[in-house]
Amino acid sequence: MKYNKQKASFARRSGIALAISMCFATAALAQSSEGSIYGRATPKAQIFIVNLDTGNKRHIEAEADGSYTFSKLQPGRYSISAGNISREVNVSTGTGIEVALDNKATVVVTGSRTRAAIDMSSTESNSVFTAADIRALPVSRDTTAVAMLTPGTVQGSAGLGNLASIGGASVAENAYYINGFDVTNIRNFVSYINLPFEAIAEQQVKSGGYGAQYGRSLGGVIALTTKSGTNTWKGGASVYFTPATFLRAKSKNIVDQELYGTNKTPTRYISFASNDRSETLTGNVYLGGPIIRDKLFVFGLLNTSVNNSDSYGRTTNTKGHSQRPSGILKIDYLLSPDHRFELTALSNKPSRYSDIYTNKTDYSLTREGAPDHQEFDASSNAVMGKYTGYLSDNLNISAQVGQVKSLSEIRTNKNQKGRDCPWVLDWQLNPMGCYDPNNNGSERDSKAPPDGDLRKSGRLDIEYTLGSHTLRAGYDGQKFTTSQAGSVQSSGGIYYRYYRSADGSVNNVPNVIKPGEEFVRVRLGASGSGVYDVINVAKFVEDSWKVSKDVLINTGLRWESFDNQTNSGKSFVKADNLLAPRIGAAWNVFGDGETKVFGNLGRYYIPVASNTNVRATRYEYTHHRFYTFTGKDPRTAAPITLGPEVGAAELVGSDREPNPGTVADTKLRPMSQFEYILGFQQAISKNLAFGMKFNYRKVTDGMDDFCGTTGIGQFMKDKGYTKFNPNTLATCVLMNPGRDLNLNIDVANNGVLQAVTIPSSYVKLAKYERIYSDLQFTLDRPFDGKWGLSGSYTHSRNRGTSEGYLSSNNDQIDAGGTSEFDFASGTDGIYGPSPNERKHSFKLFGSYAVNDAFSVGFNGSLVSGRPKSCLGNVPIPGSANAVFDYYGADGKTTKGGSGSYGYSYYCLNGQFAPDLLNPKNTIAQSSLVQRGSLGNLPWTKSFNVSGTYKMKLEKGMLSFTLDIFNVFNFQTEQTINEFKDYSRATQREGRVNKNYGLPTSYQAPRSARIAARYDF
Repeated sequence: MKYNKQKASFARRSGIALAISMCFATAALAQSSEGSIYGRATPKAQIFIVNLDTGNKRHIEAEADGSYTFSKLQPGRYSISAGNISREVNVSTGTGIEVALDNKATVVVTGSRTRAAIDMSSTESNSVFTAADIRALPVSRDTTAVAMLTPGTVQGSAGLGNLASIGGASVAENAYYINGFDVTNIRNFVSYINLPFEAIAEQQVKSGGYGAQYGRSLGGVIALTTKSGTNTWKGGASVYFTPATFLRAKSKNIVDQELYGTNKTPTRYISFASNDRSETLTGNVYLGGPIIRDKLFVFGLLNTSVNNSDSYGRTTNTKGHSQRPSGILKIDYLLSPDHRFELTALSNKPSRYSDIYTNKTDYSLTREGAPDHQEFDASSNAVMGKYTGYLSDNLNISAQVGQVKSLSEIRTNKNQKGRDCPWVLDWQLNPMGCYDPNNNGSERDSKAPPDGDLRKSGRLDIEYTLGSHTLRAGYDGQKFTTSQAGSVQSSGGIYYRYYRSADGSVNNVPNVIKPGEEFVRVRLGASGSGVYDVINVAKFVEDSWKVSKDVLINTGLRWESFDNQTNSGKSFVKADNLLAPRIGAAWNVFGDGETKVFGNLGRYYIPVASNTNVRATRYEYTHHRFYTFTGKDPRTAAPITLGPEVGAAELVGSDREPNPGTVADTKLRPMSQFEYILGFQQAISKNLAFGMKFNYRKVTDGMDDFCGTTGIGQFMKDKGYTKFNPNTLATCVLMNPGRDLNLNIDVANNGVLQAVTIPSSYVKLAKYERIYSDLQFTLDRPFDGKWGLSGSYTHSRNRGTSEGYLSSNNDQIDAGGTSEFDFASGTDGIYGPSPNERKHSFKLFGSYAVNDAFSVGFNGSLVSGRPKSCLGNVPIPGSANAVFDYYGADGKTTKGGSGSYGYSYYCLNGQFAPDLLNPKNTIAQSSLVQRGSLGNLPWTKSFNVSGTYKMKLEKGMLSFTLDIFNVFNFQTEQTINEFKDYSRATQREGRVNKNYGLPTSYQAPRSARIAARYDF
């Protein structure tokens, strides 16, 4: 081929555009499963496009200025032509591809395993990974592991599922989509319907800047596009095996320092994991092709995963077995070139069982006798339908409808060992008597339907092109129903716990027993069953205005409506038409595709989780009563004879469903966030691109539950409501911490509710705050058939009074109902770095094809550690810095007061001082320790490698892959015990938790995965 300057310029710019896109690919449809092609041709030219996989053909006429756009294209290979100019391109999920058809020498074309070209059709931030990208890298076969490759994403707490924290948000603020359909489980936002990993064609990770079409997320969006059938029959099988011993290192044990032993050798462990074993075998078979060529296509996949595990503890050994059969069926029907129908069906039937053996000696590695048996069965199914219609050159429409249903059932203890034994704990929280903690502490309501969630959703989008404007409007509605069985504590709802009194007092009554003697608390408790609805509706309008060929401005408005209902169908949180404006801009600085500046501003809302419906509106109560006793039953350890009840009984909660007008602030503002993004992309050379992006996010209205009554009682007293009874208040109420509390209250104790506004100066909660900012740098070399590399560095800051919807401090999965704002004094010292703050994050991954048969890949990261805090109990009355809300509104008991709870940023400091209420006695003192002020955990280092060997057969390809994870077996501590105070009962004597500051989880040890696959 003759070399000329014009062709050299074309090649250089094509490579540059591809390289730039590795930094920040952007999407016209934020959480869509589709892409687009746009560009310029000669004015009024007839432009033809053909999907080379399905044969679908369409044509449109270019505008008067030559501009054109093909939107809502399925990912795949396309041929596009105008006149005698023809090009081939690859369209990826959520990306726009620019193809110029007005000059034979100027065109942007994608290559194998590269991202889309720089996208001037959008201002959003987006990363896309194809199935080939993922297979080339040593990453775990789950969507979170792939998401962790993106800048600005860090791993959340192990106790919360090791999910991704994106853009500073909690792991419960992400949204999950399959083929454009929302599959997020909004019971607590930490789960979604499983899609067999082998069925993923592309994974899109959004880190911010979504357009007005989408919302209900403050973190990121993980959108999956499934494989589909084409005009060629393709299929295969794959097997993945993670062995229990091959290249696997042992996990670290975690010693229980409370029970370490007197001979300076470990005798008790929090985690005795060094002998644990686990192996997993996963198999897939898949096939796709045409039922009717160019018209009807099908893709199907069957998957099963089997895991066998052995784990060892102090008193029990557990032998576990789980299996997860699943499948997907995808049908595509092209009624005509302008009308496309899609149907996606998913099915999962996970199950597991555990045989639990009781050890004859502590930490035994042998198994003797009959085990207790536990079984868990679940199912999740989804059916999603979609229609896309191209009604004219300028007008298209899409509609989606579907449902996701999940159910779960637990069957336990078939041999019924110990079910006649009450739940008994000693003063150190150790189980006593014949009670078996593996039998759980509660029994399910046998009359309740299965626990489950049902999502029914529908969506309609219309898009119209008018000159330089692309106008969009749409409606999005969903109904989410949660069924939850109630429970009663085991042994008829009775639970005994022994306490040891340091000064002889019992339940705040002095001189009841001798100092050092024991007393017992008897707890009775139950909760109600129910079915709860959440209805979320959104409407939007948006305009993408091509101001010039190099400048794009997106403006949009979105209206969010949320309605959370009780078991009886009454709304307790209802907000209509919350306005979420968006604006973004992109500038192709020199008009040559080598330099792009983009940015956007917007507000985003997240719904109230259905778990909040359950927790806030069902009846739930416990009775606490305190007694002396004469002895303990030799078999059950329950008290034999109880003495007279000591002190006032505590009733926490109610045995009736609360009035919906009393459980939430009547002017509650659902959680929202302001976001600002400014980005820059620059081609350095033909194969190298540099990117830089600044993100700023601020929660504007945080929401959590508040359980204190002290300030409310003081307000009622100051206002002259002398008959007010604090027992008429709900146990906890939803509110916006830091704002006034607007509540319906029975102020006269006569059953009549009145609207009352309690100023924040009485409530005294810290303001809900979370401010996240980061600066990202990326350097990328797209895979060119030989090698590719992607690296990033993120410097971030994540500060405030709340992590977000969940709490990593105590691994609490109660979205929007954490313990952080339960009491005012619990928020003293709460401002500081979030548990998800990782100031520095380095990531580097890539692959290299040694030859046609052998290739290698790697994935490495270096991430700074999590901030450390100190947690404990609020100071006891009589302490030098006693808190105002230790007692509740009655001023006598801790009901409604922070003294009933063991969560605050006050910690014992080792000092004693005279009791200000009884100077003859001394009392342990506590100090306020600002959140995250104790430094950080060590840096986490990880390095994974892989090698793949391919054999070309007469029909198809056979390949073998070995992945080694954490090659150097780094086992850095990931979380520590942050609770310094041993317990509320031992606070006066100043007992400190000896495990404070010690690890509670480590980085997973080295492991290996072996894979074989055959494709034809």
